[in-house]
Amino acid sequence: MTERIRTALSRGAALLAACSVTGAVALSSPAQAQPATGPAGPATPASGPAASAQAHPAAPGSGTQSPQQQAAATALLRQASTGGPPGNPATVGGAQLAGSGVVVNAPAAPLPTVPASAYVIADAGTGQVLAAKDPHGLLRPASTLKMLTAVTLIPLLNPDATVAASEQATTVTPNVAGLVRGQPYKVSDLFYALLMISANDAAIALAQATGSLGNGVALMNAEAHHLQAYDVTAKDPNGLDAPGQHVSAYDLALIARQALTMPELMNYDATRETSFPVTARKSETLFNQNDLLTKYPGGIGGKIGWTSAAGATYIGMARRNGVTLIVTVLHCQALTEVINASKLLNWGFAEDGKVRPVGRLVSPITAGARPPARASGKPAPSQRPATSGDLTTTKIPGAPAAASIGLIVLAAAAAIVLILLRRRSPLR
Repeated sequence: MTERIRTALSRGAALLAACSVTGAVALSSPAQAQPATGPAGPATPASGPAASAQAHPAAPGSGTQSPQQQAAATALLRQASTGGPPGNPATVGGAQLAGSGVVVNAPAAPLPTVPASAYVIADAGTGQVLAAKDPHGLLRPASTLKMLTAVTLIPLLNPDATVAASEQATTVTPNVAGLVRGQPYKVSDLFYALLMISANDAAIALAQATGSLGNGVALMNAEAHHLQAYDVTAKDPNGLDAPGQHVSAYDLALIARQALTMPELMNYDATRETSFPVTARKSETLFNQNDLLTKYPGGIGGKIGWTSAAGATYIGMARRNGVTLIVTVLHCQALTEVINASKLLNWGFAEDGKVRPVGRLVSPITAGARPPARASGKPAPSQRPATSGDLTTTKIPGAPAAASIGLIVLAAAAAIVLILLRRRSPLR
């Protein structure tokens, strides 16, 4: 047989193999799905540093998501598409929370004066909202949105996997962690940078580790839906100002309460100091920006945020005598967020169990189970058999799956024919 025929067969085999792999990836990789439009609006970033929702895949072979994590991501997106918010999201947690002013029940000690547009004080254990101000008011999140990024992505990414920093991640302003384009970074190191020093570049890299930036943001909005945080619309993973992006003090409290159930996240968040490898030859020491950890008795975590448009924003968490409180503050003066949060926490610890609550923190939607939070750095094993989104031995393949299997068989047959032809041809 001529060299031209052998070349044609070789190209045909390669083409069939490529088609087979493409079909298999399309069936098994939910991370490549287009961002969903959930109840919080389109998840694709509209403008700013995350304006493009085109795919920026993780480094080939990095294994950022296990099959179980991919299935969990698919289930999360599906859950967000199956229902919307209640008729009046401002009443989530109780009718009193629909008010725009200060909400507190008498008799109670006077609330401290806190010059902020909105805040919530809540008991994480009981879910009781002790007091609030404009709890469902829609305001810019600044970097408090990174807590949602962490809550969403920690269960979905392998902490020991590596992600190659993209141009989009390394050119975001400010580039806090100093990521270098093309440099591989460990997922766990990126989470330290995200929560300890509020690294905007780390947020982009982590979102892209799900398959694309748009997919990462879609997962964040889906997680907000899962938590019944219907006031949240995320447009980017780092909280930098973007049109249409907003949260509420109440919804930040829901996100913080979920964070408290995740030991791995709390470990990242409460670490005081760690080394971050910028390149193979250069490391930087990261120091936690959250002063609550060192200056407030019982402080266990939180997230600071600030932009010129959002003002100072804050999530704080503290524990005393077995009681864990959450405080969220939006739109206050720069450098006053921890002071204001400390005042509200002091009031909360003094009044918890005495004051009649004004509402409650609702529980997450139970449908569409996800992997449990992990205390170690190892991926969690699957807790249930794979169902929708996975091709298993107990599931009859549909038409797309059958076509993909057929292509694989044809590719294998072509490869065998090519090998036999080469054996019969003299070596050059």
